[in-house]
Amino acid sequence: MLPEETRQDPMADAAAAQPDGAQVVEVDLRAQLAAKDDEVRSLVDRLKRLQAEFENYRKRILRDLAAAEERTSDREIVAFLPLYDNLARAFSAYARDADVGAFVSGTERIFGQFAQLLDQKGVRRIAAMGEPFDPSLHEALLSIHSQKEKNVILEEFSPGYVRGDRTLQPSTVTVSQGPAQEEKEEQ
Repeated sequence: MLPEETRQDPMADAAAAQPDGAQVVEVDLRAQLAAKDDEVRSLVDRLKRLQAEFENYRKRILRDLAAAEERTSDREIVAFLPLYDNLARAFSAYARDADVGAFVSGTERIFGQFAQLLDQKGVRRIAAMGEPFDPSLHEALLSIHSQKEKNVILEEFSPGYVRGDRTLQPSTVTVSQGPAQEEKEEQ
């Protein structure tokens, strides 16, 4: 073991060897260092709290967004439930009575309800037949030579729909390539 005097703080020994003015400066520097250490600890603690708060905020926003999506989906489903119920009633009545006329009439009313619902939602059908081909609204399945000018829609396989300025489903169509080469030469 070391003797008692050699286990003393070396800084204290250095301070004892210095004049009184230097000891005051050293004490002041130690106080400043301790204050800065406390400030750093405080700022690190604050940063950790802010990180935890932000993570909790992010999780809460994700939960709220998922809940809002679910509520929106529920509202859309609820809007279509009466149509589903009416179709079920129509099929049940047809199975019971086998009255084709009543079934067709009921189905036409349900189709009208669908059209009304789509209109309420701002959904409209894309015009296709005879219109110029627009790749943002139409999807070409075929391209054939015809008497019509180039890039005119000749046939619609399935309708397309838009809501506002967004295409929900493009129309699938046949597009004219214009007259064939031999037809052009004859003219």
